[in-house]
Amino acid sequence: MSRASNSSISKTSIISDFKEITKMRLSLSVVFSSIAGYLLAADTVSFYILFLLAFGGYFMVGASNAFNQIIEKDLDALMERTKNRPIPAGRLSVNSAFILATVFTILGITILYIINPQTAMFGAISIFLYTSAYTPLKTKTPLSVFVGAIPGAIPFMLGWVAATNDFGIEPGTLFMLQFFWQFPHFWAIGWFLHDDYKKAGFNMLPTGKRDKATAMQTILYTVWTILVSIIPVFGFTGKLQLTIVGAIIVFLLGLGMLYYAIRLFKKMTALAARQLMLASVLYITLVQVIYVLDKFIR
Repeated sequence: MSRASNSSISKTSIISDFKEITKMRLSLSVVFSSIAGYLLAADTVSFYILFLLAFGGYFMVGASNAFNQIIEKDLDALMERTKNRPIPAGRLSVNSAFILATVFTILGITILYIINPQTAMFGAISIFLYTSAYTPLKTKTPLSVFVGAIPGAIPFMLGWVAATNDFGIEPGTLFMLQFFWQFPHFWAIGWFLHDDYKKAGFNMLPTGKRDKATAMQTILYTVWTILVSIIPVFGFTGKLQLTIVGAIIVFLLGLGMLYYAIRLFKKMTALAARQLMLASVLYITLVQVIYVLDKFIR
């Protein structure tokens, strides 16, 4: 094999490992949520702030994921889904990953601080809770999902805080929407990956089992998500508003997600759980898009 071919493979491997250690798809979804929150709050859109928010948000989540994979390296090696990650597979040393995570933390918080201090504060809280609370609790208690839902709910509201340098009812509502949404989303993942998670001692389901009680709680939290999503239509969430048409569309999307939650209750299968997970991702993405479109169209 030629030196050029070896170099090409090496570069491809480095890029692939970077995407894996920072969980690029997850990080980009966080950036998307943050930008949506910013667009909802901004009276005048600043592309400079959007640029900072995108990179600061990516660094913030990338750091959290890198620290997570350092802490869980031995557990990741036990699971089919994660055993080929850069650290357990031996392609990236713990020291190198730690340096990357530290640099990303500094860059992320610094960039968010340039936007405003509150944005940096919430970014720092997110990294701390994800790595110091959620990650170690995953092997201890199903309540880890509750703890993990806090940093997971920060991105949508982070964009609003970036635009206003203020935390009030508006970003609080965005936080609650994404907070409640995470329970059916992660319980669905915990359901279809239950056997793989058991190898590492992770227990993500509220009852510890793939049973009717877990499925029922998934339905209940889906209902809470739907209710929170339409609160802005009633006019008591400050500048965060939703037209009747927007609220109807958001409500119908929620019913679509609820359909899959009920289907999981009826079928009790890994396939039904995977379908709910996919429906939940589509739901939160479309809800954020509709919120933004509703603001600019009305």
